[in-house]
Amino acid sequence: MLVYKSRMNRLITIFVVASVFRIFAATTDRPNIVFILADDLGWSDTTLYGHTKYYKTPNLEGLARRGMLYTRAYAASPLCSPTRASIMTGQSPARIGITTPDCHLPVVRMVETVQPKAPPFRKSLMCVSATRLDTNYYTLAKALKAAGYATGHFGKWHLGPEPYSPLQQGFDVDLPHWSGPGPAGSYVAPWKFPAKLHFLPRVPDEHIEDRMADEAVKWMEANKDHPFFLNYWQFSVHAPFNAKPSLIEKYRKTMDPADPQHSPTYAAMVESMDDAVGKLVNELDRLGLADHTIIVFFSDNGGNMYDTVDGTTPTSNLPLRGGKATVYEGGTREPCIVAWPNLTPPGSRNDTVIQSEDFFPTFVKLLGLKTPPGQIFDGVNIGDTFAGKPLDRQAIFTYFPHSPPIVPDVLPPAVTVVAGDWKLIRLFYEGENGAHAYRLYNLKDDLGERHDLAAAQPARVQELDALIEKFLIDTKAVTPKPNPAYDPTAKAPAAKPRGHPAPKQAAGGDERLKLEAESDEDV
Repeated sequence: MLVYKSRMNRLITIFVVASVFRIFAATTDRPNIVFILADDLGWSDTTLYGHTKYYKTPNLEGLARRGMLYTRAYAASPLCSPTRASIMTGQSPARIGITTPDCHLPVVRMVETVQPKAPPFRKSLMCVSATRLDTNYYTLAKALKAAGYATGHFGKWHLGPEPYSPLQQGFDVDLPHWSGPGPAGSYVAPWKFPAKLHFLPRVPDEHIEDRMADEAVKWMEANKDHPFFLNYWQFSVHAPFNAKPSLIEKYRKTMDPADPQHSPTYAAMVESMDDAVGKLVNELDRLGLADHTIIVFFSDNGGNMYDTVDGTTPTSNLPLRGGKATVYEGGTREPCIVAWPNLTPPGSRNDTVIQSEDFFPTFVKLLGLKTPPGQIFDGVNIGDTFAGKPLDRQAIFTYFPHSPPIVPDVLPPAVTVVAGDWKLIRLFYEGENGAHAYRLYNLKDDLGERHDLAAAQPARVQELDALIEKFLIDTKAVTPKPNPAYDPTAKAPAAKPRGHPAPKQAAGGDERLKLEAESDEDV
């Protein structure tokens, strides 16, 4: 009997050791992930697609040579916080309830609601966004941490301060642990981060993107011996608009006033953004990790067309229409690169429609990550696109139940569907007698969305609108309501002057959108 017990103990020990070894092997075999998210970088703001002559992004070009460049990648929203929430959860902002970038504000709203009243010139009651990403969500970071990954968040978060910060959402490290919509005060030191963060420049005039990239490099080196998830969410190129003086002067010398993109400050900001990308990729090469690391580059929304810097708009999204805070292509079509060793062909290009909700379910499927029972994904696994295969998906949707008055090409509260070459925009209650209004575009023939075909193709409008309705029901979206105070004779107030001087503005970008929107939502 003693011999039997001894044998059983040995067998149990062997089984446990073997199980631990299998878990260890599975963990160490998993590739690292570096997810780089630019802020407010438009589709035309890089040299990847051939639509800029002014900005320089050689490091992004180098990254594209390592992997797959997507030409039709979409943010879930034309604003940052909703897109960021979609990346973390794999769900649509319509389901999450975060539909504006208000997550830095003191007010805590966990669910989206509808404004109680609106001015009489408004046909609808707009939605009031949630302001925090609930920690009950099983985030991408939580899934990777459970799989044995070291998890680090560096840069902008904008999904809520403590107790909704990255440290409560699955990350081991969060630097600088800042909840604001942009860098505190300036890109170039001195910064204005709260003293309690102990985040001070190492040298005078230090650039925040240089600092963040250096900190991320140190973290990668410290974690090089086991899988890591580096969530590098850049501050660039969000407001405030300032940059290294030497780079501003460099681009001032090549500025062409006839070019729609002619802000030297913004061009300098793009270069610093690109330099940070290069620093991270070069470190992976130095550590010998490049062949074992997935790199994703993406942006959270389109380029800013409503602020002013150097006497012009920060950028131009041409040939796309609109920009940040609009549901036109300029607001949601983003630069995107996926470099996945042994899966994405180097230097390849893909025209498949993908969206920010897709990253999480793709990692789950291809890395074998575990998720809780009943986990909901609005995105899909895009792994088939790596091999040039089509996705089994009918359409994607963008939900934006707001109408910031300061934005060029602004629309009333809207939801869009993109299905193949077709895009339908539903404008809530903007039609006759309280009906919805529609705009229909063929993006293959009309990338700039200048020719509305809704009146000419009512059957297609009806077909696509049925997809929108199903999407809103499936996501349990809180939607705008008709404005009972609407008066067709009421006139909207005159637009306020656009822009701020740079770099001294107190608010810009997302902060300014909120300041403007409050006048309607808090009537």
